[in-house]
Amino acid sequence: MCCRGRLAGLAKGCDMSKSAVVTGAGSGVGQAVAIELASAGWSVALVGRREKALYDTIARAGPGAAPMLAVPCDIADPEEVSAMARIVLAQFSAIQVLVNAAGTNLARRGLDVLSIEDYRRVIDTNLNGAFYCVHELLPAMRKAGGGTIVNIVSDAGLVANAKAGAAYVASKFGLTGLTQSINAEERGHGIRACAIFPGDINTPLLDKRPSPPPAEARQAMLQPEDVAQCVMLAINLPERAVVEQLVLRPR
Repeated sequence: MCCRGRLAGLAKGCDMSKSAVVTGAGSGVGQAVAIELASAGWSVALVGRREKALYDTIARAGPGAAPMLAVPCDIADPEEVSAMARIVLAQFSAIQVLVNAAGTNLARRGLDVLSIEDYRRVIDTNLNGAFYCVHELLPAMRKAGGGTIVNIVSDAGLVANAKAGAAYVASKFGLTGLTQSINAEERGHGIRACAIFPGDINTPLLDKRPSPPPAEARQAMLQPEDVAQCVMLAINLPERAVVEQLVLRPR
């Protein structure tokens, strides 16, 4: 897939000074975060593999939202991520926020059935893809003198469980470490990172479980909008403060 970008909702004289990149923006938490940011006046680059899903997010945001740039991109491919970053930075000039919300899992996830190929696929999206995005956008944040990176992890990135599967757990533990490394190394550049650890969320990822939960169980779970509110908290804090870890579970 070749990266390309088209901007929706750009008005003459529009303020582009608040710009964000959201991965996994075609559905679930990524979509909810992108819509929340655009509703709050942020220009948002929507990153995801399916172009149609990105334009669905733009439609859901509505005509009153800030400009949204659809950039189809498979974040598991470092060359595509590099091309995505060039497109985004050419349009927005600077990026203040990166939200790594893209994630995947698979039905055959137990150690007794997990293949090496499937293990690599989960790691490539959930961990390597987040690193590729950080790697490409961090220099622009340093140049601008600051930024906020929010990684949507999972409570499986704190304590392993059999339900999530070994590949998913390993990827999320890695993402926890990546978040801590950003804070350890980039504080002096004005860059902060937040790892959000939600429990079960009602997103399309549930359909990849060996036995997807029924509708009534999904309604009792966290909803994507709940996680989006936590992302906004991390972003809107004064620059002197950072939420390094935030655990969120259904009440």
